[in-house]
Amino acid sequence: MTRDSIAAALAAAEGQPGAALAALGRLAQEATGATLVTVMTSDPATGEAERIWTNRPDAYPVSGRKPMNPTRWTATVLDRQETFVANTIGEIAEVFSDHPLILSLGCESVVNLPAVVAGEVLGTLNCLGPRGHFTPERLRAAEALRLPAAAVLLLHLHLTKGSTR
Repeated sequence: MTRDSIAAALAAAEGQPGAALAALGRLAQEATGATLVTVMTSDPATGEAERIWTNRPDAYPVSGRKPMNPTRWTATVLDRQETFVANTIGEIAEVFSDHPLILSLGCESVVNLPAVVAGEVLGTLNCLGPRGHFTPERLRAAEALRLPAAAVLLLHLHLTKGSTR
C-alpha cells in the first residue's frame, strides 16, 4: 500500500467513502505495524467523536460515538492539533475510559493523529499496538499519514455532508 494507492482509492467512483477509508486503514497498519486501526470524525458542536472505520468491527463497531471529554488528549489533539502518543496501558487509562477493552485486544499503546484542514480537526486516525510499540521510527511513519488521513476525511465529509455536521 502506498500513497498512490490512497490516491487511487480516493478517485474510485464506487464504494465511497468506504473504499478510501479501508485503503487508509491498510496503509496505517502497514506503515506503523498497528494491531487496531480506527478512523473517527470529531464534531466540536456536539462535543462527540464518531467512529467511521475500523479494522476490528467486532470490538469497535462503526458509528460508535463517544464524548470528547476534556483531558490531556483533547488538549493535545483537538486544542493544539498535535499527535497524541501513549506507550503504556496506564497512560491510555488516564484518557480513555475504554482502556479495559483496549487491553483485552492486546493493545497497550496508541498514537492518535489529528487530521487538520483549514485550522479545523476533522477527525483522527488512531493506531494501537502492544506496549511500547510507538518508537520514534514508528512515530515518523505515523506522522506521514496526516495528509492521507486529511484527504480521506475530507472525502467522507463531502459525501456525508449534512449527516455529520
